[in-house]
Amino acid sequence: MSDAPDVNRAGPVVTPVRVVIALCLIAPFVAMLWVGSYAKLDPTFIGIPFFYWYQMAWVVISTGLTMLAYRLWQRDQRARRTQGGAGA
Repeated sequence: MSDAPDVNRAGPVVTPVRVVIALCLIAPFVAMLWVGSYAKLDPTFIGIPFFYWYQMAWVVISTGLTMLAYRLWQRDQRARRTQGGAGA
């Protein structure tokens, strides 16, 4: 009757893996928007004030978290495809 896919057939929408993915993507935003936590000069790292090296560290951390989220998403999608294919 309808060409719309059956959403419930693939499993629940909110899974622990998807919660981890969301946390990986939200963490950098929270860290950068909470300015009061890093708006200071000390401690310095090789002469660079905390304010600057904290932000630069989050560039690297954000890259790692985004890569992790992407890998988890790929694995989740593969599992859903095989689960959906086995049930059909």
